[in-house]
Amino acid sequence: MLGITLKETRVYREIKEEGREEGREEATANLILRQLTKRFGELSEEIRSSISGLPLPVLEDLSEALLDFTSLADLQVWLEAR
Repeated sequence: MLGITLKETRVYREIKEEGREEGREEATANLILRQLTKRFGELSEEIRSSISGLPLPVLEDLSEALLDFTSLADLQVWLEAR
């Protein structure tokens, strides 16, 4: 009609970017959960859910902060502060 394909629309680009953002959040959360599980053993479902629900900027902060954690208590304090 107008010579515009679906991929050229603003809505398509926004949806595509939103999907990418969700993918980055999911991948980052999964990596953090794997690192914490390796360090502290099996995590409770409550902790897993809390981490999985964090937005990407907070997950990035957690990815750095977890390097300083010496116990799960440190993680819980960090999560409660957020």
